[in-house]
Amino acid sequence: MTGPKYIFVTGGVVSSLGKGLTASSIGALLESRGLKVTLQKFDPYLNVDPGTLSPYQHGEVYVTDDGAETDLDLGHYERFTHARLTRDHNWTAGRIYESIITKERRGDYLGKTVQVVPHVTNEIKGAMRKVAADVDVVIVEIGGTVGDIESLPFLESIRQMRLELGRENTLFVHVILVPFIPTAGEIKTKPTQHSVKELRAIGIQPDILICRTERALTRDIKSKIAMFCSVEEPCVITAHDVDIIYELPLALAAEGLDEQILRCLNLGAGPRELAGWRELVERLRQPRDTVSIGVVGKYVQLTDSYKSLTEALVHGGLAHHLRTEIVWVEAEGLESGALEPQLAGFDGILVPGGFGTRGIEGMVNAIRYARERRVPYFGICLGMQCAVIEYARNVAGLAGANSTEFDPSTPHRVIYKLRELLGVDTLGGTMRLGAWTCNLQPDSFAHRAYRQLEISERHRHRYEFNREYEETLTANGLRVTGATPDGTYVEIVELAPTLSGAADHPWFLGCQFHPELKSKPFAPHPLFAAFIGAAYQNRQAHRAAADKAEAVPTRNRN
Repeated sequence: MTGPKYIFVTGGVVSSLGKGLTASSIGALLESRGLKVTLQKFDPYLNVDPGTLSPYQHGEVYVTDDGAETDLDLGHYERFTHARLTRDHNWTAGRIYESIITKERRGDYLGKTVQVVPHVTNEIKGAMRKVAADVDVVIVEIGGTVGDIESLPFLESIRQMRLELGRENTLFVHVILVPFIPTAGEIKTKPTQHSVKELRAIGIQPDILICRTERALTRDIKSKIAMFCSVEEPCVITAHDVDIIYELPLALAAEGLDEQILRCLNLGAGPRELAGWRELVERLRQPRDTVSIGVVGKYVQLTDSYKSLTEALVHGGLAHHLRTEIVWVEAEGLESGALEPQLAGFDGILVPGGFGTRGIEGMVNAIRYARERRVPYFGICLGMQCAVIEYARNVAGLAGANSTEFDPSTPHRVIYKLRELLGVDTLGGTMRLGAWTCNLQPDSFAHRAYRQLEISERHRHRYEFNREYEETLTANGLRVTGATPDGTYVEIVELAPTLSGAADHPWFLGCQFHPELKSKPFAPHPLFAAFIGAAYQNRQAHRAAADKAEAVPTRNRN
């Protein structure tokens, strides 16, 4: 076979073991040896995509350039590697079945009985091969846990891929839990053995075991796992907990994971080059200072709802050799007006995206606090819309201004539904999605950050800035600094720093798109780097003022 090699990543014992981070780290290690990789995720649930799932059910929805609403693991894939992902890199069982039913209704199966084998498995294998062009290795993550009934068609498909492509072209990596039992003071391997037994019962013998554990596995424990699971001992890899996710490729490299992958696949590659990853981890461990950011959101009880945002804030700190301290603030808790105890002390305030009316007034209050107290503010998607609402009410004098999403009868609909969606009531896939071009105004916060006048960013929204109110708002100091080339959509608003009501604000920007989706540890997003830089300047200014205040009494005593 001269085509790409396939690595299949599965999980056992329990969910949330980090299959996505493991797959991403494998991709990073292979890239460090000069190989070109791509990554793909199969999710066993019946939703066509995660776009309509609650963030509390599924975490964030990651949007690709082509407008696909995908699993958050695709964010890890793009942050850890150079892979450019599309809708073909994330498939759900629902989407697979939708495709099959469409073909059946069209008559593509010529009267045959449509079955899981071969029709569903062929559809899955076809999706795997679809992303294999122009790469050396395709890393395929199978969502769920071995033993789940939903995962069986996907596991059967990778079993068939081994038969069709051969052992030297396919590799099974199984991520499992090896728990430490505190009362016994021992690491137990039985869950690992049972998980591998489940895999073997459906015809899959794992080649490599990634053992998630709180403590490093001893040689004796590795030997025991290898013997009972019929895996070579060097292929039993310890994946102990790490403080920083970007340390994981280094930890797995120290265990020799990439060496075993190359050996098992008979894959030639250059020497490992991880100096950049080591420097990255060192900068995260040894920052020169800290910056504190308050994130006022709707889904703060589950921070996976803001996974890409969290990482982008970390990356923004990296750009200045700073540690970003993120404090999650529940928006509903700010609706009563008690803002000072909850918001004082933050160097910057950020309001992220979201949907629905809950917590909106708390977000608006937080934005007013940031504007009036001159705290650097960054609004993303909903955070930009709320900034417009706040400014319309409290600066432009438009009492009752709102979004029609929250108040359909508002007297001033400064934010309203996308015109092309009027009359469209279905939710799935009906938003403005994917990458769109935006033109920037010279000498704006955005222009200074990007250092160019045309950008492309990813979107996920169904409401927009109402340009009927643009003249009123801009006359009162709001500045529209980003718009689509045809002028249809407003993409960025800022405060005009020379006008009353916004005088000399250090940094205040709201964007309709989601810049966090394009931020990487080795390439922090310009807006996040600029926001963190402004927040740190705010921190230093407050320090200087505090030092000066402390120095005055001392001089008086003399």
